[in-house]
Amino acid sequence: MTKKNKISIYGASGHTKVIIDCIQSNPSCELAYLFDDDISLENLQAKTISIATPERLREYPILIGIGKNKIRKKIAEKLTSPIAGAVVHHNAITSPSCKINQGSVVMPGAIINADAKIGKHAIINTGAIIEHDCKIGDYAHISPNAALAGNVSVGEGTQIGIGAQVIQGIRIGKWCTIGAGAVIIKDIPDGATVVGNPGRVIK
Repeated sequence: MTKKNKISIYGASGHTKVIIDCIQSNPSCELAYLFDDDISLENLQAKTISIATPERLREYPILIGIGKNKIRKKIAEKLTSPIAGAVVHHNAITSPSCKINQGSVVMPGAIINADAKIGKHAIINTGAIIEHDCKIGDYAHISPNAALAGNVSVGEGTQIGIGAQVIQGIRIGKWCTIGAGAVIIKDIPDGATVVGNPGRVIK
């Protein structure tokens, strides 16, 4: 019998529910502990929420189950526990030549194509498309059904909204917010908020 890789999750949120599904979809993975700082929470989807003692935090590699990018980064920087390798739902499609770094999660129906690179603690959400040669920064979140054409670069902490589309070769800076359904046809500077079709900077 093959030994399963046990993974703990820090953060008992709605986002965590999908991470649990991703772990359970992999025959080689198994959920260990589920932690949250809110001591009033007792369970999530019939999974007991444990107290995050230093010993338990170090026992198994951890994924951070927080959807908000800045909070996910803050937690990642304070944790001294080992970080889990990327977890990819079995219904996602990933090229053998793509690279997905530790702490990142790839949700069902997502597609990551040839030579794409996904940073640490990133989220590739349900049905998102990451085309060839894209580079997704640490802590970035590509929302459901967003589509990035080839050779797009997304900076650290940037959120690409639901259904947004980015044409090939575009560079999007760090900690940007790209609104739902936006169509990005030109480069975006760090920290910008962009909405509309074509995308326009509003902040």
